[in-house]
Amino acid sequence: MAHALITGASKGIGKAIAIELASRGYDILLVARSEKDLLKASKDIKSKADVEVVYLSIDLSLPDAPNEVYSWLHSLQVKVSVLVNNAGYGLSGRFETQEVAAIQNMMQLNMINLVTLTYLILPELKQNPASYILNVASTSAYQPTPNLAAYAASKAFVLSFSRALNHEYRGTGISVTCVSPGPTNTAFVERAQLTEKGLERMKKVHMQPAAVAKSAVRAMLARKAEVIPGLTNKVASFMTWLFPKTIVEHIAGRIIGNVIE
Repeated sequence: MAHALITGASKGIGKAIAIELASRGYDILLVARSEKDLLKASKDIKSKADVEVVYLSIDLSLPDAPNEVYSWLHSLQVKVSVLVNNAGYGLSGRFETQEVAAIQNMMQLNMINLVTLTYLILPELKQNPASYILNVASTSAYQPTPNLAAYAASKAFVLSFSRALNHEYRGTGISVTCVSPGPTNTAFVERAQLTEKGLERMKKVHMQPAAVAKSAVRAMLARKAEVIPGLTNKVASFMTWLFPKTIVEHIAGRIIGNVIE
C-alpha cells in the first residue's frame, strides 16, 4: 500500500490533508511535535478510513529533524509516494520587535527543513511510477507583507522552490504542487500572536481546513503546479499582479496591522 508522509499533521490543515488522503486509500505517516495531538489525530483518521496510521513526535524546527524523520522512515521500511510539507508557523509585528532567535527558528522550519526533507525523500519518490510532493505556502507568498515580513518572505520561498522543482521533474513520475491558503481556521493565527480583536476579524473571512485540504489534494493529484483555495483568495492574489507594488504592500500592511493592533 502507498504511504503519504505529512508534516505538521496533528491538527489544522495538515490533519485535514491526512484525512483526505486516507479517504483515497493512502496509509498515513504523521509527523508533528505534540504526541497527544498526534494520538488523537491517528484515532480520528482511523475512525474515518480503513488505513494504517503511524506517527512520529518530533520538533520539526530542529536542524537535525529531517534526518531523524528520514531514519524513522527507513526503520519502518515503507514505500512513500506522497510527501506533504505542511509544518510551519508565522510571526507578526514590526520586524525589530520580534526576537531574532524566533525568526531564525521560523525560517529553519518554513524553508531549510522543508528543502532538506524534500531532498532526503526524493530518491524514495523516484522509485514509484507516480509520486507527489505537496508544499503548503500562503497567499502572503504573492506579495511582500509588512508586519509579516519574514513569514511572507519564507512562504514566497516555498512557492518559488515548488514551482522550480515541479519544472525540473516535468515529464517524470514526480510532480510538485504548492497550495497557498488564505486565512484558515487553524492554530496558526494564535501562534502568529494576533490580538483577540484580530482573531475575531480573521474568523469572518477564514476557510475551514477540510475545504483547503480537498482543494490541495485535488490539485496535487491533477499534477498542478499551484493552487489557491477559495474564490476570494484567488481574486485577492490575482489583484497583486494588477496594482503597483507600493499599493499592494500598503494594503497588505494595513490588513495585517488591523489584526495585530
